Amino acid sequence: MTIRSYSMIVLAGIAALALAGCQTEGGGNTKASRPIPAKTLALMQDKGMTRRDPVLVRIYKEESELELWKKRADGRYALLKTYEICRFSGTLGPKIKEGDGQSPEGFYKVTPAQLNPNSEYYLSFNLGYPNAFDRSLGRTGAHLMVHGDCLSKGCYAMTDEQIGELYAVVREALHAGQPGFQVQAFPFRMTAENMARRRNDKNFAFWENLKEGSDHFELTKLEPKVDVCGQKYVFDAEPKDGGRFNPNAACPNYEVHPAIAMALNSKKRGDEQKFNELVSSGLQTAEAYVPQNGRLRRSLSDPVKPPPPAPVMVAKSEPATTGTVALAMTDSKSAVPLPVPSPYASQQPKKAESKMFSWLRSPDEKPEELKTPETPKADAAPTPAAKPAPVTAAHSSEPKAVAPAAQPVTASMAPQSEKKPFYKRWFGN
Repeated sequence: MTIRSYSMIVLAGIAALALAGCQTEGGGNTKASRPIPAKTLALMQDKGMTRRDPVLVRIYKEESELELWKKRADGRYALLKTYEICRFSGTLGPKIKEGDGQSPEGFYKVTPAQLNPNSEYYLSFNLGYPNAFDRSLGRTGAHLMVHGDCLSKGCYAMTDEQIGELYAVVREALHAGQPGFQVQAFPFRMTAENMARRRNDKNFAFWENLKEGSDHFELTKLEPKVDVCGQKYVFDAEPKDGGRFNPNAACPNYEVHPAIAMALNSKKRGDEQKFNELVSSGLQTAEAYVPQNGRLRRSLSDPVKPPPPAPVMVAKSEPATTGTVALAMTDSKSAVPLPVPSPYASQQPKKAESKMFSWLRSPDEKPEELKTPETPKADAAPTPAAKPAPVTAAHSSEPKAVAPAAQPVTASMAPQSEKKPFYKRWFGN
């Protein structure tokens, strides 16, 4: 064997080892091919479902929940499992444009091609935003997913364990022949009470349209057929007289199956009555929803909505003008806490000047309260000391000791040596 042949064999062996190293756990499609967990399979069996049955997903932002539904032998869907969404971004309302940080709302279809086994967020499936409805309104954006890693910039983020289970369940259903599964994304559970709470929201008309689709599913437990016309969703509708549904054109005449239409009308009347009763009774509208872009939790053990950070006490630019100290409540971009004027300064007594080292001062250097009074002139009549007021019976319960008036000390009475500055007294002259 020549040296050249031997070298080629060694290089081939090294290459084989390198390739083998790429097939370790977590690489390629390994995590995407993991089986459905045994507990979930047992739950399916208890509910009369199989791994091959079609699936449907429903999402609720305000409740931060994702529901996984499966079709049973009777052809209707039943709830298999509810997952707590780890994180999503934006506020309540639809996604409008690329970069707005909003998670989409509406009715979407996920096909096998939209499953991503190589997602950088563990695993994912693309919702298919923008759909025909979104495009009819000129909405933009791409790559809106349900994925793992608990991080979101417009997506619905789950834990890696959750998305692994979801991915396995929908994968099995799609491999069994389901052409695609529906995702219904709502701002909240579409009840009359929730609609009344959000009745003043700018998205209310849009949410009424979403509620129609939600009601179709709630009443039939069947996946509603979704079309778009006149820039709105229509559900379980069949056009009449040869008409067609066009997202950008007015809706043609259409009809809904009489049994479904009757049930929908009955539910609509009941919900409208309850809505009006709640409004008449003074039900308050909900507070503005706090955007979730800053949600920092990375696991389900963290709170869904962390408490807001405590205000940071930092300095304002105004200089201190009084002896009181207060700290300004501003943002954290400033440097360090500094004294600023207190709004209560006028109510606080002024601190006396320190008497420390007062013995070092000459008489002329002493503060006002430590200087000795000047000797009165000879021709001036001495001012008599004020006599203490007698204690009356009305004040006898709080007696006060009255000290005798002290004889004022004049500069002429002090020893001559004390008139000199301290350095002359110590070192002479």
